[in-house]
Amino acid sequence: MNLDKIFHLKENHTDVKTEILAGITTFMTMAYILAVNPNILAESGMDRGAVFTATALAAFIATCLMAILSNYPFVLAPGMGLNAYFTYTVVMGMGYDWQMALSAVFIEGIIFIVLSLTNVREAIFNAIPMNLKHAVSVGIGLFIAFIGLQNAKIVVDSSTLVGVFSFKSSIENGTFNTEGITVLLALVGLLITAILLVKKVKGNILWGILITWLLGIVCQLVGIYKPTPEAGWFSLLPDFSAGISVPSLAPTFMHMDFSKVFTLDFVIIMFAFLFVDMFDTLGTLIGVASKADMLDKDGKLPRIKGALMADAVGTSVGAALGTSTTTTFVESASGVSEGGRTGLTSITAALLFGLSLFLSPIFLAIPSFATAPALIIVGFLMLTSIVKIDFEDYTETIPAFICIIAMPFMYSISEGISFGVISYVVINLVTGKAKEKKISLLMYILAILFVLKYVLI
Repeated sequence: MNLDKIFHLKENHTDVKTEILAGITTFMTMAYILAVNPNILAESGMDRGAVFTATALAAFIATCLMAILSNYPFVLAPGMGLNAYFTYTVVMGMGYDWQMALSAVFIEGIIFIVLSLTNVREAIFNAIPMNLKHAVSVGIGLFIAFIGLQNAKIVVDSSTLVGVFSFKSSIENGTFNTEGITVLLALVGLLITAILLVKKVKGNILWGILITWLLGIVCQLVGIYKPTPEAGWFSLLPDFSAGISVPSLAPTFMHMDFSKVFTLDFVIIMFAFLFVDMFDTLGTLIGVASKADMLDKDGKLPRIKGALMADAVGTSVGAALGTSTTTTFVESASGVSEGGRTGLTSITAALLFGLSLFLSPIFLAIPSFATAPALIIVGFLMLTSIVKIDFEDYTETIPAFICIIAMPFMYSISEGISFGVISYVVINLVTGKAKEKKISLLMYILAILFVLKYVLI
């Protein structure tokens, strides 16, 4: 099989080894979803094992579609944030059952397919000004670095909203052998990954994950780290005691309930899924593609229709299998940072998601403190896009700044885009620069829709 012919590797200045390494890296930074998604959706009453299988299959199918339809190195899986909205807002907050929530996700995916076929999503992508696109990349960088700091427990809740982890308190409270040591390992892993990056070691992010995990295993074997499952601190060693088996999909497969489709509440829930998924996906595509220099001179992403279609189909297929919205993962940036440029990166990650069905003990044993340094370093790499923003024109840079800070502070890619677009239109309109900038009609429509969203939802 001539991989160069299929994926146009030479044309994209890459090779098989680089692409495979990039795919493994992206998968490793995303593998946590295989453990986290079943835990979150199980709280809505869904079967944990079935959700695990649905998560792996949805990621495999959607990511394969991304490679086939667009030849981009983006990887998809059921998204964080959207799964929390599914469980905590729709099911636990509004009192709907998970079957109805799944039907909302399914219909949202169908609407996405229609929007992708009619160029609406592509038009939105192209309407966003170039400086705002660079800002999205920077904002996502800060956002995923913040997620990394939280996953590692380096940043914790405090009276000032967030604070830094206290080693002194963990020693006094007797939690050093669980929480304290993992925070220390994450900090060591961050330094190791940074040194590997500076030394230009091939696969530095992946090596950072593996070395940090290995150090954790050593700490467990010598008794410095003590697993306490009831408190949420699990063994770092893969557990094959239950053998190798794939959990059944039967409890969730095609269990959608369409009986409330024509109610106002259903429409609002579906619109919320639709809004967050659309702008999370567009934000990720803008941010990661911008970092990888995939955008053309006009700031457009060639073959974007295929990428959006993979995302849309993945959402509906995922709902049918029994999981919340499938979306393009911002962690794709880790593979891009390793040099991934084509669909071979995504095919590699997709195959690993498929393999994870049979080797779940290995992937579920990768702790969040081992992947956290990777997210923080990728955040740094995405932050470098800030130099591409034109700081001479305040009508460009102030909306860019608002977009950047909104993502980590509001914990949402879509909120960052909302605030960026609203501020861009308002500032340029009020200062009389709108005609000169040739702001598209679609940008005005988006700004109005975003304002209405905050008023009505």
